Order: sequence, then structure tokens, then C-alpha cells
Amino acid sequence: MSWSPDEATLAAFRHLALQNAIEYEGKAAPGSVIGRLMGSRADLRPHGKIISPLIAKAVAEANQMAANEGVEALRAILAEEAPHLLEKREKKERRTGLPELKNAEKGKVVLRFAPNPNGPMSFGHARGIVINGEYAREWEGELILRFDDTDTVVKPPLVHAYDDIPKEAEWLLGYAPHRIVIASDQIPHYYEHAERMLRSGFGYVCQCSGEAFKVFRVDKTECPCRPNSPELNIELWGKMLDGTFKPGDAVVRVKTDMTLKNPALRDWPALRMQDTANHPHPRPGIGSKYRVWPLLDFQSAVEDHLQGVTHIIRGKDLMDSTRKQTLLYEHFGWTYPETMYWGRVKVHEWGGFSTSQMRRDIEAGLFTGWDDPRLPTLSALQKRGITAEALRAFWVELGVTQKDISVPLSSLFSHNTKQIDDEAPRLAFIRNGEQVTLSGEHPTSIEVDVHPNHPEQGKRAFDLTPPHVWLESQDLGKGSLRLKGFADLHITDRTGEIQSIDRQDNRPIVHWLSEAQSVDGTLIMAEDGELIELHGKMEQHNYPEGTMVQLERIGYGRVLSPTVILFSHS
Repeated sequence: MSWSPDEATLAAFRHLALQNAIEYEGKAAPGSVIGRLMGSRADLRPHGKIISPLIAKAVAEANQMAANEGVEALRAILAEEAPHLLEKREKKERRTGLPELKNAEKGKVVLRFAPNPNGPMSFGHARGIVINGEYAREWEGELILRFDDTDTVVKPPLVHAYDDIPKEAEWLLGYAPHRIVIASDQIPHYYEHAERMLRSGFGYVCQCSGEAFKVFRVDKTECPCRPNSPELNIELWGKMLDGTFKPGDAVVRVKTDMTLKNPALRDWPALRMQDTANHPHPRPGIGSKYRVWPLLDFQSAVEDHLQGVTHIIRGKDLMDSTRKQTLLYEHFGWTYPETMYWGRVKVHEWGGFSTSQMRRDIEAGLFTGWDDPRLPTLSALQKRGITAEALRAFWVELGVTQKDISVPLSSLFSHNTKQIDDEAPRLAFIRNGEQVTLSGEHPTSIEVDVHPNHPEQGKRAFDLTPPHVWLESQDLGKGSLRLKGFADLHITDRTGEIQSIDRQDNRPIVHWLSEAQSVDGTLIMAEDGELIELHGKMEQHNYPEGTMVQLERIGYGRVLSPTVILFSHS
């Protein structure tokens, strides 16, 4: 026996159609009504084929009534027959930008950004500072800038980075980090927690070589040091501290489970000895003071607890770090912070740059410094005229997703254009210039807007005595063209006959420069790993160093001097 709706069900169809028509100003949609119906009436789902045409009919009638009698007529019917449907349905607002921060409480969120100070910050670092910083701003919380500087051998710190990074962070965020923590100042705290591990039996001093322990890890068997008594571990710990042991002789390990599925989690190393006699820490007062240094997973875990970090947001490549640290927190009886991850972001034009490699290349003279415009450092981007607002918008738009993303640099540039275009005065730069003599009647001087959208920024005056203008050589071959903001021109043998001051047709518009207002200038461009200097004729100006200008038909640039501009982007 086929199913058919009873009168109450047909009334429900009609009421939902009226409700949808009210919400959408007389333009109800059958699909929307069916979706709402099926979501609330599971008993009707098997009868979709019968219900669909009935809903379509009810929707058509509701829309027709709205068109003939107005939406208020529909509202009056529902008020009498189904007033509960007039109550505003709660619509979940679509969140823009960053995803919701789980278990966050206004004013009590503590986040951290933890770079290694082996160089100033790069474009990649910007993601960490922006994402954590924006959450701290949103939740009225704290952002800690923490220097993870406990490796003096592989990633030796640079002294000036301790000053550079806080300044770069403040420039990028628009506010200074609320706290600055330097891991090398915290060594006594790490020692205290290491001793607690050893005395409590969930840590031990391991004298096995790295190769020997690798075999135990692979075989899921315990090393002979693991059963050490707390007393023996404390004795061996003392030998690590006083120099009896040398680097490589011993490490402190966290006891986990040698049969864990993930080999990286099996009795992972927490502290090791470093050759600080030959590789002293560069910070004054630290130097060779300590022989034993924490590894990053231990140092970071302890520091997060000490500083009251509530949320950790970092790359998905550090998921194993979370797993290791969670095991350590369980030993200490602590609660691990909420954790979010992002995937890798690759920028096509930059390929692979690491801070360590950039440092080596700078020291080898391959780059002029950390602000060399070919590098993806914040100082280089800032020098090129990339704004902090553009960087923040770029990273917030990408959000926090574990998907690996590949993006072109133009994505960043589009954000920067939005920030600078309204303020950037227009300026002419003629590449491969050819001088053209004007003929025919024309004014002896003209004025054009400094900015086409903002007349209040003033005028640019061009003196046309003598009647010589500079054009780019590629434009001469066009024959008929229009000098932007001036006149229609026909060129023959470097003579430009003025045909009309007013625009008469669709001939191409080109930028130009009067002889009287031109000076020899240089445009510096970073392309394909090279710094290229383009020499040409530049419009005279008195903009101070750092001003962002738009070079007509070329792109945006940053003024370095009255005759030199560093190209930013098109």
C-alpha cells in the first residue's frame, strides 16, 4: 500500500513553505524547505519521491501569495496557524578568518611563539607570530615570545637576534609581546625538573651510545640503564653536571614504554651534554656556564607549564612533540594545553630557504645581509614595502588547516596592494627611454593628479618647454597613442604630432615624462635570485626615503633616494 500524507502533514508542508517565503522575501526554495523538513521528520525520509512535488506546489503557492498580497499576508497566516514558526530560527554565523579556539576563556588565554634566535624572523616565522598573536588579541589573552636557544652547536644563536626579533614581532602584530622568556636563562628550572624525574623514577641517565640505543628502540627492548635506581641516576646526573662525563657519554631519558607503536616516543631523550667549551653560548653570562642542556621537547614542555600556556598552535610536523610532551605531562601530573596544527605552506617563488642556510650564504657574501630583497626575511619584506597588515591578512586568510598549501607570492602582493594603493603617489619611470619632440599646438605646462582617486593629494606639474618628452622605446612602434592625462599623439621619426588634447579614440594609453622633469634614475629589482638594476629616466620628486609609490605601468616600489627606487611588486 503506497504512503500518502494526512491533512496535518500537508499543513506542515504549507507552513514550512510560508516560513521560507517570509525569510527570503517571497522567494522560497523547494530544496531549502525539503531539507528543513527531512531534518526534523525522520519518518518522512523514505517518502521523498512523493513529498517533493507536494513541497514544490506549496512553495509556488507561497511565493505567489507573497507577490500578490505581500509577505505580511503570509506572516498573518502563520501567526494564526503556526506561530512557533515565526520565531527567528537561530542561524549559526559563518566564522571568517581563524577557527574557534577550543576551551578558551576570555582574558585567560596564554599562547606562545617560540623561535630559535639563530637569525631574525622570516616569512615562515610570520605565520606563528600572526596566528598566535591574533588569537591573543581576540581572547584578550597573553602572547609569550620565547627564545628556544638551547642548541649552541647545530643552530648557534645570534646575539643581535635577541633584539631584532622582539622589534619585528611588535611591527608585525601592532603590539609588543606581553612577556619575553629566554630558555638559556631558565636552565636551573630544567635541572630541577630533570632531578624530579630521576628521583621519582620516570627518568633515567642512559650511558648507551646513540647507535646502541637505536637497536633497543627498534627491537622494543629495554636498555641496561633503564632499571637504574633513583640513587644511581642522581649520582650519574652529578657526573654529567661536573664534567666527569663528556658530550656523548650520557643523556637523560624519559621513561615511556619501549613497546609503543611510534618508535619516536620510546624512552625519548630529554637532556644531553654539549661541548660549550668549544661552542660557548653567545649570550653574556651564559657562555660555557652549563655543560648539560635540555633538548627542545623537554625544554618546551617544562616551559609551557611554568608559563601557564593554555593553547599551543604549531606545525603538524611537531605532532610527535605533542605526543612526547603529553607523556611527560602525565608523569608530572600536569594537564597538557589545547593544541592545534597547521600544514606546510610553500611559496612558489621562494622554494626552500632555511634560516641556517641563509646565515651561511650571508656570511659567504652571497647576499648583502638579512634585509637583502631576494630573501624571504621580514626585514627584507619590510624593506621592499610589504606591510605588516598585508602579512597578517595573508596568514589569517590561510587560517589553521593541516592541509599542505602551495601559494604564489602574488597572493601576498594582492593583500599589500589593498594596504598601500590609496596612499601611494603615482610616479613615472621610463625604461629604455627614447626622446620624442612634440609638434602642433599644446600648452606649455600641464598638471595631472598625484593620485587618480584622491585629488586632495595634489598635482604633478610637467613643464613642456622645451617640447621634449621621454617614452619607452617599445611604445614608439605603436604609431598612434595617447600620452596619459595629456594628448593624442601620432609618432613619426621621433616626432610626435599632437592630434587632440581630448581623447578621441581607443588608441593605447602610455606613460611619459617631460624632459624638464626628468632625472637619471635606477630601479632595483630582485628577480630569479639576482639583483637587477634598471637605469632610465625618473620623474623628479621629493618623497622621503621609505615612501611607497606606484610606478606607472610597472608596479609599486619603495623610495630609497631621490633617484633610486626598490621594486616591490606589480
